[in-house]
Amino acid sequence: MKLGFTTLAVFMNENNEIIDLAQKHDFEIIEILGEDMILEKDNHEFRDCGLDIRIHSPTVDINIASLNKGIRKESIRQIINCAHIAEDLNASAITVHPGIIGRNEPHLREQAMLYSIESIGEIIDNSNVTISVENMPVRGKFLGNTVEEIERIQEETGCYLTIDTGHGNTCGNLEEMLNLKKISYCHLNDNDGKKDQHIALGDGTMDLNLLKKIDTAIIELNNFDNILKSQEVIRKLGLI
Repeated sequence: MKLGFTTLAVFMNENNEIIDLAQKHDFEIIEILGEDMILEKDNHEFRDCGLDIRIHSPTVDINIASLNKGIRKESIRQIINCAHIAEDLNASAITVHPGIIGRNEPHLREQAMLYSIESIGEIIDNSNVTISVENMPVRGKFLGNTVEEIERIQEETGCYLTIDTGHGNTCGNLEEMLNLKKISYCHLNDNDGKKDQHIALGDGTMDLNLLKKIDTAIIELNNFDNILKSQEVIRKLGLI
């Protein structure tokens, strides 16, 4: 398995320190947390640093499926801007959330799905980097938490997928998600099968044998010690 970690756990560190951590602990990928406070910095150190760079596009106050045209338009603009930064950093992909619906009624959810698909298509058309849409956790407000919705988004936009193991575990569909086509990489984290807790691998209920289906992944946790703990779980499974 080609393995990396998210800068969510270390975003207050200097970029060179993050790169050094990755190299010291034999990681091959860094996924940069793509919120404004991070992307607005000078991140040139990540360009040609010898690691595979991915970016998680902004999520705070972002909703590309919003029924509000202004919010939707601004969300698209910010993600396209993230994609351009990714291009400049020679990143290989950005992960995008498919959006949320405030009132989870069937006709409103369908409209939000249509907006999500339209938005992802616009982002792809205005980017030169792989756009990878993430499956979401069990809560009803999230789009893309069923295999059917994720497949529909992919079929209608041609996007790649980022499969989050913890999200799939809360929905009871992780194995099905891992069998989908065009998965660019996975987010690795665990939970109790009910809530999206983002705890270390092996500390929840996820079937660790499913990790054998994954060839490229980043450990998505907010604590670096737990990232290393999860790396050790993967090592003991013989996957790295």
